Amino acid sequence: MIPLTLAEVAAAVGGTLADVPDPGVRVTGDVELDSRRIAPGGLFVALAGERVDGHEHAAGAVAAGAVGVLAARPVGSPAVVVPDVPAALAALATAVLARLPGVTVVGVTGSSGKTSTKDLLAQLLAGLGPTVAPPGSFNNELGHPYTVLRATADTRYLVLEKSARGVGHVAWLTRVARPRIGVVLNVGSAHLGEFGSREAIALAKGELVEALPADGVAVLNADDPLVRAMAARTAARVVLVGEAADADVRATGVELDAHGLASYELVTAAGSVPVRLAVHGAHQVGNSLSAAAVA
Repeated sequence: MIPLTLAEVAAAVGGTLADVPDPGVRVTGDVELDSRRIAPGGLFVALAGERVDGHEHAAGAVAAGAVGVLAARPVGSPAVVVPDVPAALAALATAVLARLPGVTVVGVTGSSGKTSTKDLLAQLLAGLGPTVAPPGSFNNELGHPYTVLRATADTRYLVLEKSARGVGHVAWLTRVARPRIGVVLNVGSAHLGEFGSREAIALAKGELVEALPADGVAVLNADDPLVRAMAARTAARVVLVGEAADADVRATGVELDAHGLASYELVTAAGSVPVRLAVHGAHQVGNSLSAAAVA
């Protein structure tokens, strides 16, 4: 995270300071949800779970070097006290990103393939500039802002997964960190029990492209009709990817070897190149096309 004083953190999240002898002390390390990961200069986020209450570990986090604690109540150690800790974590992420105008946010959603595509994107974009991406599937209301807060003044690309358990979830995540580029991979049926229909899933996933600015880019799977239809829901420029003849970034001559590794010709308006993937499965063709389109 960029360095902020505890007073600045409190202002960003609408909190109050408790047991803070010096409001000007600066958070210079990472924001952590696990007290065991705290390093000197960090900020510990005390979450109250069903089995573990982070507030009980606040003193230990400060002893380990945390400058302060983001908490729902005073903890006897320097703290920024807020009514809702997860909401404050999200507010802090939004405030930090607002101070990083040079960062391009890339959002990825879909019923499957988000993590694989995020990993491919992280590799490609790292060749263009310092890139932050979640280490795993950090794609919900906690993992999303946690990843945003990994960004620093040197960061140029921030890759974020966006999951949804219902309509409105992706929209909420885009308000935490508004993307400039959005990728929608597919609309599957894995979560029909939660959504009720594939159309409802598409409604939720499409919230990503609705959040894009007019000068942004929506990368859409041309081979999935429900994703292709999302072009009508965005003001951004649309780039279609897939094996469809009209895809802007297209794979032709797809082949799988005996190990399940795909190879194909990557075709764009600028020319074509042969691609051989080092990840298994035909589904990785679409994921890699999406990553190539973003890069």
